[in-house]
Amino acid sequence: MKSGPAGALAAAFAVAGAHIGPAATWLPGVRGALAPVLDGRGDPGRVALTFDDGPDPGTTPHFLRALDELSVRATFFVLGSRLAEHPRLGMRMAADGHELAVHGWRHDRPWWPRPRRDVGDLARTAWLITEVCGDRPLWYRPPYGILTGGRWNAARSTGLRPVLWTSWGRDWTAAATPDSVRAEVNRTLRGGATVLLHDSDVTSAEGSWRAALGALPRIVADCRVRGLSVGRLRDHGLPGR
Repeated sequence: MKSGPAGALAAAFAVAGAHIGPAATWLPGVRGALAPVLDGRGDPGRVALTFDDGPDPGTTPHFLRALDELSVRATFFVLGSRLAEHPRLGMRMAADGHELAVHGWRHDRPWWPRPRRDVGDLARTAWLITEVCGDRPLWYRPPYGILTGGRWNAARSTGLRPVLWTSWGRDWTAAATPDSVRAEVNRTLRGGATVLLHDSDVTSAEGSWRAALGALPRIVADCRVRGLSVGRLRDHGLPGR
């Protein structure tokens, strides 16, 4: 057994590897090969529609109205700090039939192991969703899709299942347009997919939410043309725990 500075350095590298290693699942190829369950692949006759980074009183209501017009219910991965500021909006989302899930308390990158804080942030967000909406959340998607070992363990200890995505729209960039978002989603869209969009630009390019909103009706129409129903993760045939 190594001791002294060399041993301490080896131990530090081991801890860092255990923490950062699982974050490689951010890459679709790695995720598909090693942890396909994280893709959110569900019922092949369905597509799960998910949104990140809200609730945002300036943007989320636009998505709620669009979804209502489309007769679609979706899953919103909310930030606890945002929900704490706008609980009435969270209540409205739940009352409209949408599902709220955990995106963390704040939108930060978890490069350093902070196991106690990770557990506390997820537990606090899950508790707040339960208080606001009446239903305990089932799912967890980490900010930026960076699922470290620490956050994976925190999700497990909080009773949440990590879910990333199968298709995304790259709708967070300043260059995004409704056409580019639709094309990017359709590039990988298939039955059983989980689609990632954003209902807020609080962590994205200013105004980028308009690209996702503009693409939304066409994405839903594309799914329906293929005979795919669009709805919440809760109804997608995934085990919740």
